[in-house]
Amino acid sequence: MNHIKKLIFEGEGVTLDFKKTITSCEKIARTMVAFANNKGGKLLIGVADDGTIKGVKSEDEERYMITKAAHMFARPALEPIFDEVYVDDKLVLVVDTPASDLKPHYALAEDGKWWAYVRVKDKSVLASKIVLEVLKRSSSDEGVLIEYSENEKSLLQYLEQHTRITIKECAELLKIGRRRAQRILVDLILSGLIRINTTEKEEFYTVVSSS
Repeated sequence: MNHIKKLIFEGEGVTLDFKKTITSCEKIARTMVAFANNKGGKLLIGVADDGTIKGVKSEDEERYMITKAAHMFARPALEPIFDEVYVDDKLVLVVDTPASDLKPHYALAEDGKWWAYVRVKDKSVLASKIVLEVLKRSSSDEGVLIEYSENEKSLLQYLEQHTRITIKECAELLKIGRRRAQRILVDLILSGLIRINTTEKEEFYTVVSSS
């Protein structure tokens, strides 16, 4: 119980989301998919956005909605782990979605299309093409063979001096098309040389420091 209170006190974030109640399979699938594509995460059902413990009214109904979302609104399907915790005499349903080995996972949206999501701070955001490619290749067994062409060298030298770059800037710097720039960035990310930084507004790339 104290552990849950501590989580609530810390607030929503990359691995934690509060839901007063489940109202939509689409929305809950989006959050669980974002957790599975990331480092995993917990949903606390019966907790309001501001951390107020409301408690779950119908535990069976909430479980049914979450299981339906995990099996029918997520692809590949997810297997959430349920736990019940009483906090101040109120029932909180804890739903754990571990990080997946089957990335990327997609959630079925209201428009009938399947989209991949990742977790950025306390929000589930649409995965960019580069993030999607990294997820696909990081869960496959193929190794990354980097041949240091002039392009890779130029990009890494630029990052040593300017600390960050976007895909548009990368394509302009190397005088190549966006798709080729994307491939180079994905290779360097998977090789652990650069990292992807996603905010709600933009995506940019920085060098992974050796320290």
